[in-house]
Formats: sequence, C-alpha cells, structure tokens
Amino acid sequence: MDDAAPTTVLIADDHDLFAESLSAFLSTERGIEVVGRAANGEEALRLAEEVDPDVILMDISMPVMDGFDAARSIRGTHPNMCILFLTGSNAPTDIAAARDAGGSGYVTKDRIASELVDAIRAAASLRG
Repeated sequence: MDDAAPTTVLIADDHDLFAESLSAFLSTERGIEVVGRAANGEEALRLAEEVDPDVILMDISMPVMDGFDAARSIRGTHPNMCILFLTGSNAPTDIAAARDAGGSGYVTKDRIASELVDAIRAAASLRG
C-alpha cells in the first residue's frame, strides 16, 4: 500500500484561510496529496483540466462561477471525475442541487474532521 499512488485532491473554496487549513489538515493524511487550490469556479475548471485530480473538494458558493455550475462543466468533460461538495449548508435543496450537478458526495464544513478523509477515499474509489 505504501507504493500506491496517492489520491490527488483539488480544493475549490473562496475562503483562503479555510482552504489553507483544509490543505494543512489533508497533508497529514497518508495517501492524500493536495495538488491545487482554486478561489472560484472558473479557476476550478482550469485546474481540474491541468492537474486531473482524483477528487475535487468544491464549495457551493464562490465568486465568478458557483460550485454547482463548475461541477456541471467539469462533469461534462470529465464524467469520471469525483466532486465532493463542501459547504456550511445542510439544506435539502442544496443537497439535491449537489446531486443534480454530478456530485459524488456532500460534506458539511462542521463534519470535516470526522467525515472528510473517508469521503475522499470513497469518492476516489468510484473514479475508475
């Protein structure tokens, strides 16, 4: 298992401090490598193309292009790319919108410490 390629992750979130903290948290996890950070949906599209991550952690609400539109665009050109939505909202309408946009999962920001790593590994296993 030590020779296995790491699961690569792109973080798309417009809150810089949160994105930095998330990147630092994930850097402590064996087998996970953060390969990029985007501050808006357009940057997420560009970086998804450039770095081809296994999993994108996508915030819902970002400037320029929101996470739902970015996810739909990414999934349109990369149907096997896994997108986990990260948000402070647990509203049923947001969860449904995430699913409709092609999300592989949904983790609220208050559950990151307890659920995120498992969700990333589960999503990456779906990429095929």
